[in-house]
This record gives sequence, structure tokens and C-alpha cells, in this order.
Amino acid sequence: MKKLLLSVLLITGLFNVGSVFAADTAPKSVIHVVTVTWKAGTTPEQIQAALTGSQALPAQYKGITKVWTKTIKAQGDRTHAIVMEFADVDALKNYTDSAAQKEWYKVYLPIRERSTTFDITN
Repeated sequence: MKKLLLSVLLITGLFNVGSVFAADTAPKSVIHVVTVTWKAGTTPEQIQAALTGSQALPAQYKGITKVWTKTIKAQGDRTHAIVMEFADVDALKNYTDSAAQKEWYKVYLPIRERSTTFDITN
């Protein structure tokens, strides 16, 4: 009985240590995933300008740490994805209506037919 109790306590302790470790290492950043369908007639040059504009956002808005735009695989009518990493939830919230977003939207919104967005964090 003592061995069983010790085993249970040991296993419980290991799970607790693992939980604390996982919580300490979980990123606080937010991944903002946008899948895009472009308007009919949009040229490859216009698409590239929108992608290039998104890639410039980390230099224009300090809350964005990384941007990915090279789509390797796309399903359905979505041909491109734009993924941004924000430092944290507040950085994402403050990006809305920021000067950087407004400037990028001048190139992006006129050619976007529709998009789907997912914001993901731990």
C-alpha cells in the first residue's frame, strides 16, 4: 500500500512539474492567419504588392514580429495566406486602425474579394 501511495504521489508530482514547465514555455505571441480570395481581374503584380506590403509591416508597427506570405499549399478558392506574428494580444488589438494597417490596406483591400482570419495563441 505504501508503494502504491508513493507511486501515485510521484506521478502526481511529475504531472505538476510538467504543467508548470509547459505554462512557462508557452509563447505569449499571437499568430494572425489570413486566407485570401482575390477579386476577379487582380493581376499578379497587384497580389505581389499586397504581399510585399504585408512583409514590410514589422518595420512599420513594432507589435508585429514576423510575417509569412509564401503559400506552399492552398485549398479551395483561397490562393494565398498572410500570416503575422504579434508580440501579444494587446499588440494585435492595437494594430486595428493603426497607421501601419491603414497604409497597407490601401494596397490590400481594393483587390481582396474576401478573407478568413484566425487569431491563435496559448
